[in-house]
Amino acid sequence: MTVRRSTRARLGLAIGAVGATAVVLAGCASTNSGGGSTAASSQPLIIGTTDKITSIDPAGSYDNGSFAVMNQIYPFLLNSKYGTAEVTPDIATSAEFTSPTEYTVKLKPGLKYANGDALDSSDVKFSFDRMVKINDPNGPASLLGNLDSVETPDATTVVFHLKNPNDQTWAQVLSSPAAPIVDEKVFSADKVTPDNTIVEGKAFAGQYEIKSYKVNQLIEYVPYKGYQGNLGAPQNSGVTVKYYADPSNEKLDIGKGNIDVAFPSLSPSDISDLKTNKNVKVVDGPGGAIRYIVWNFNTMPFGATAQGADAAKALAVRQAAADLIDRPAIAKDVYQDTFTPLYSYVAQGFTGANDSLKGLYGDGKGGPSLDKAKQTLQAAGVTTPVTLNLQYNGDHYGASSGDEYAKIKAQLENGGLFTVNLAQTEWVTYQKQRVDGYPVYQLGWFPDFSDADNYLTPFFSKENFLSNHYDNPQVQDLLAKEATNPDANSRKQQIEQIQDLVAKDLSTIPLLQGTQIAVVGKDVQGTTLDASFKFRYAPLHK
Repeated sequence: MTVRRSTRARLGLAIGAVGATAVVLAGCASTNSGGGSTAASSQPLIIGTTDKITSIDPAGSYDNGSFAVMNQIYPFLLNSKYGTAEVTPDIATSAEFTSPTEYTVKLKPGLKYANGDALDSSDVKFSFDRMVKINDPNGPASLLGNLDSVETPDATTVVFHLKNPNDQTWAQVLSSPAAPIVDEKVFSADKVTPDNTIVEGKAFAGQYEIKSYKVNQLIEYVPYKGYQGNLGAPQNSGVTVKYYADPSNEKLDIGKGNIDVAFPSLSPSDISDLKTNKNVKVVDGPGGAIRYIVWNFNTMPFGATAQGADAAKALAVRQAAADLIDRPAIAKDVYQDTFTPLYSYVAQGFTGANDSLKGLYGDGKGGPSLDKAKQTLQAAGVTTPVTLNLQYNGDHYGASSGDEYAKIKAQLENGGLFTVNLAQTEWVTYQKQRVDGYPVYQLGWFPDFSDADNYLTPFFSKENFLSNHYDNPQVQDLLAKEATNPDANSRKQQIEQIQDLVAKDLSTIPLLQGTQIAVVGKDVQGTTLDASFKFRYAPLHK
């Protein structure tokens, strides 16, 4: 994942039949049982990361660094047990469709937050209502686009009324970044709540509570004994997370045993080097993460609000760029093949993924073609070189982003068709400025849940989180249909058709697909990297 933006246009998605789109990704890495009520071990752990926190209010962020905290401290109605992407009741006792547009959840009785406040259906309604109302530009409200209203007949019953019936991903949405349950006595109903207010209010009911909090520096977690979810008690007595500005320091600390876990963001060369270190283990798991370039249809060269606006020329610019990009070279030279070339919009391994871009651009076999790029621009009457102001980020997407985008700049400038002005911005600012601030820019995506739709609706709906002004009515229609189509074969065809249409429009250019990699001390057990794409602290122990 990475960053996502709110939109009301997530036209219905989801449904009870969890994972109606099958995931055929590999199984989890190493897994500790973790569930049940097993007592915690006596040893705390130290985890290192370079992922930054934007906000620990679920309404105010949509990035891995923030969600990594939320996963530990907030409860979910539904969640996936360790080693699986399938979601089952967490603090709920049951969850099911009681009509095509009604999804009913029964809560466990007697739930409480760490501050003693009761957690009941009123908090659930509050959590979802505020998410939709706040609709923060950096929040995940887009995932609730199919939510019409929330009803609470009694203290342990919640009924979600949906706009579109037979939502094929709704159960998964309830385990996503849009669905942490928060304390209505601590959180604001209509604005993002400051981190310190949440911490001081002890508004925790997940597996951990926060003992101390220095944003993007150090967080201390201790097990929350009142957690009643199905994931069970933590297998450690506590976790301290240390935030690194420089991944090379993180690599040194994990290599020397100063920290127990490094996740994620170490460079391919660091990981390769650590594989020879007898003091650590390198653990990998299925990867749904993708890296891609976003085009802003308004501000890109010849965009709708740019000087000399011309939709045909703008399309030719995107097509020529796609012709010139050499994905295998980026994967090999920059990432030492820890990433693989990506020619589809849905990550490979998910039902419906196809190589829609491969035959359309470059040499038609996955390689670049300067001749084709020249022909495309000439046919559209585009004067070259075209100036591209290309923005990227180096502290969120890993230290290799600089090398990645230097490579892309060189590829685009090969033959003199483009002049690329590269610029980098630190992550917190980047998140805020990317919306209409950058004409062409880097993003990465880490799926919220394991369904192909999570690679489509958030990107290509009319008011997508990219906010890049892309709007194809045929795509909108197909998004609504696949999201509510209970016929698996028919839905797969619709997902493939959406990718084919978007590949012609080139709203984004997918580049690479990665894996999940953690480096842990040799005595650390329980590392769980699975197709839920959630990194859990609780099963870790030594």
